[in-house]
Parts: sequence; C-alpha cells; structure tokens
Amino acid sequence: MAILLTGQTPVLIQGITGRIAGFHASEMVAYGTHLVGGVTPGRGGEFVLGRPVFDTVRDAVAQTGAQASIVFVPPAFAADSIMEAADAGIRYCVCITDGIPVQDMMRVKRYLRRYRADRKMRLTGPNCAGTISPGQALLGIMPGHIYLPGRIGIVGRSGTLGYEAAAQLKSLGLGVSTSVGIGGDPVNGSSFADILELFEPDDATDAVVLIGEIGGPQEAQAAAYVQENMSKPVVAYIAGLAAPRGRKMGHAGAIVSTAGESAREKTEILRAAGITVAPDPSSLGETVASVLRAQGLAAAVG
Repeated sequence: MAILLTGQTPVLIQGITGRIAGFHASEMVAYGTHLVGGVTPGRGGEFVLGRPVFDTVRDAVAQTGAQASIVFVPPAFAADSIMEAADAGIRYCVCITDGIPVQDMMRVKRYLRRYRADRKMRLTGPNCAGTISPGQALLGIMPGHIYLPGRIGIVGRSGTLGYEAAAQLKSLGLGVSTSVGIGGDPVNGSSFADILELFEPDDATDAVVLIGEIGGPQEAQAAAYVQENMSKPVVAYIAGLAAPRGRKMGHAGAIVSTAGESAREKTEILRAAGITVAPDPSSLGETVASVLRAQGLAAAVG
C-alpha cells in the first residue's frame, strides 16, 4: 500500500525526448517504475528506452492505459502540458519544471477546477523533486537508493531536505512509505493539507514528517489540519530561521512578506497545534525516532 503511486501504476513522461528527461527516465525504469511511454509533440512513432513516443497525451493514454505522468517540459510550455494531461484522463501528475510563471500556474489551478471531484487530476509541483514509494516506484528526480521501504510518510516543499530526512531515517533503520514533494513555488498543485489527508487513512503509514520553509500560509494551514484531523504523529522542520524578511531564499515561494510567514512564527504555530518540531535539520531522524518511542509505535521496516 502506498499513496499516489505503486509499482503497478502505468506512467508517462511528458517531454521524454529531452536530455534531462531521458536521464531520469533511465533512473525511473531502473528503480522499477512501470513506464509505458512518453509524449513529445512531433516525435510520435519514435522510441525511448524501448517505450513508444506519442504526439499527444490523449493518444498515449488511449494506447497505453497510463494513469500518471511526469512533466519535464520547458517553463513556457509546462502549464499547457499539465492541462493536456488533465484533459486526457491522467489521474496523477508530477511537474518537475522550475521557473513556470505564477500567472501560468494560476491558470492551471483555475482550469483543474472545471472537473468533478471523481475526475479531477491530482497535481504535485511544479518545482518539486517528485514522488517515491520506496521499493515500488519512483516518479521524480530523487536518488532512490537513500529511501528504505518502511512506515514513515514524508511531505515537503524542499527536495533536498526530503532526501536528508530519508537518509537519516534509513541510518536508524526506519523506512519511508511514500515521500511527496509538493514544490517550492508560491502557487502549486497540492498543499501540505492535501497530502496529509492521504496519509491519515493510509494503513502503511504510522507517522509523517513535514518539511516546510519560510513564505506562504501552507504550514499554518497544515497545522490547523493536523490539530483537527490527524490521529497520527507529525514531526516537522521549518527551514529559514535566519532568513531576513523580504528576501527570496532559494525557492520562488520562500520569501517572508507578511506576519506568520517566518520560520520562527511557523514553528510556534506548529508547536501550538501539537506537532513536534525538530530543532535543526540534522535532528530530523532522531526526533522522529523519539516520537515513535513515546507513542509506542514500532514503525517496522518493510
């Protein structure tokens, strides 16, 4: 059991003929991802890694039965690619692309609202590391070897801090059920609360690690969701304690512009909601382990 992605999920790569997409396609296939094809307009009929390339996502879905896609498309065209995936019946889309204009993502968000809940595509990203269900499938750019299969969920805005959390958990013999990068842009497809809502009923997840950063209201919204809806323990870390107000730090969305958006304020909000906050990134694994011991959870690997 895993949220969003399993080893049986048929996957497409949009922009598969590009250099970066080709590299990560090889990594995903080697990991065990069920890659059934790719899409590049004008390149239909070609093959990449033995998988067929199609001109449109609709043709690819019709001929392969794909249910998920990952977007490796330049920023100017990425929004259209996401909307094309939604129109073609893709149920889950990961957008890796960085630098998509905020206006384009606002258009995507409005576009997705036209679908009924039972037909609406779930989007994570853009500007994210992707999603991995360790031991099953990888839909992203993360190094799969650092993820041990287990029972801890990870959701984060920062890809590299997600890797750090997974590596620390692995060193303690604790594995990951699913890790989801929601991306660092100010307008993204799924929020922390959206992913926590999937982890809460997941029988394969005992606890969740939430990795946030400065800027935006999502961590505060996640705190409210956890306080009202989560029975599973949540451990958090917020990056950017030393970040100055008004200056962008790394991600496009990592900029403190109003009250409640600094790392210190977010940390206080999370703690007030009953969430355990790691004091620094090097303590993530040990903080999770201590919470599990206090809760009497074995968090068995596998």
